[in-house]
Amino acid sequence: MRIAVDAVGGDFYPQNPVEGALAAVKEREDLTVVLLGPEELVKPELEKHDYDTSRVLFQHAPDIIDMHDSPSKAVKTKQNSSIVVGLGMHKKGFVDGFISAGNTGALLAASTFVLGKLEGVSRPTIASVFPTAKGFRMLVDAGANLEVRPEFLYQFGVMGKIYAENILNVPNARVGLLNVGEEEEKGTDILKEAHQLLKSIPDFAGNVEGRDILPCNADVFVCDGLIGNITLKFGESIATSLQYMIGAAIKKNQLNDEQAKMVAGVIKQALSPFDYQLVGGVPFLGVNGVSLVGHGSSSALAIKNMIFAAMKCVEKDVNAQIVTALQ
Repeated sequence: MRIAVDAVGGDFYPQNPVEGALAAVKEREDLTVVLLGPEELVKPELEKHDYDTSRVLFQHAPDIIDMHDSPSKAVKTKQNSSIVVGLGMHKKGFVDGFISAGNTGALLAASTFVLGKLEGVSRPTIASVFPTAKGFRMLVDAGANLEVRPEFLYQFGVMGKIYAENILNVPNARVGLLNVGEEEEKGTDILKEAHQLLKSIPDFAGNVEGRDILPCNADVFVCDGLIGNITLKFGESIATSLQYMIGAAIKKNQLNDEQAKMVAGVIKQALSPFDYQLVGGVPFLGVNGVSLVGHGSSSALAIKNMIFAAMKCVEKDVNAQIVTALQ
């Protein structure tokens, strides 16, 4: 299998994408990676390592789409960027998937423009992975579609369920519709109609509230991109805020160094299952291909696991399952 890797995506390029790709190749004998980016940046980084030149390939892509570029404008004006070139290689069948820790908006725009949509999909969506008391679960949409129709929410639920079951290994993933109350009649007209459509999905958990996310009272939380992105960004602040508050409590209670170290160790152990690096990246569900995006600060470990997630999407034929389910 071949996976294209954006070697100039994220905050720590090209070091982390290169190291992550090389680590993935070492672990999977059936994997070949194609690193994309400007030759003058990527080649020197590659030369720092010993690697199998038959399984680690390079494709020159001189343009760089950075985090400050307008997504639609960047896709149109930077046709020789690693994102556009890599997705073009995927479209033509030279690689089986594409991953990047770069500009999320640009990658979504390029994935939709270059790869197109799957049959039956109205709007591709960003499916984010969210930590819960029972491990990682799905939040769909996480920011791609700020305004939605009921059928969009239904499709988000179908696609999220398939991804959760096949990639996150959640059996019989429960789909919940984020709303202001559990009762069926709660919410806007769009949410009420979406609720009726989602009833046809096996394991539909009905309406769920914000307080149901962390206890994992559903496995796929469906919402529009506005609510999803706000929820996601709030969730990202939890770990840092907890560390600050716990640190302040330790100081207030005048714990000695040994006690403070013990508390810190317990907290670190408790939060370890929620380390984003273990998941690596999240998919653009609904595009006619395999395209994943990772956090801008992705480490080499996160890049490696994002590659593995892309491989799993191919192996499980997630897109074919989505098309079949939506028929």
